[in-house]
Amino acid sequence: MTTLKNALIFQSDERVQNNFRIQFLFVSVITWVIYLIYTSRMGRRKSKRKPPPKKKLTGNLDTQFTCPFCNHEKSCDVKMERTRNTGIISCTVCLEEFQTPITYLSEPVDVYSDWIDACEAANQ
Repeated sequence: MTTLKNALIFQSDERVQNNFRIQFLFVSVITWVIYLIYTSRMGRRKSKRKPPPKKKLTGNLDTQFTCPFCNHEKSCDVKMERTRNTGIISCTVCLEEFQTPITYLSEPVDVYSDWIDACEAANQ
């Protein structure tokens, strides 16, 4: 009877050990699958990266303008004399000329707009 009891206990111990091995393998397989799911990109949306900012197109401003007296297009040339702080605009067709003080921030279009403003002020 004792040998039968010992044989049953041994068999039950073997079953417990086998169950433990199966449970351990099952848990390790599940943890491995979870690891693969979280580390892989499968099933996720691709992250959208922001495109690099576009370079602003800063084109050169015109240096030739339409004359307000003779209405010839691109007949007025602007010369910026930075050393004397003056801007001179002159028409090559009608030889009209205008001179205005400038700063280091002034551009040729500023000289032209001063000339147009002076013409409008003279007309009023």
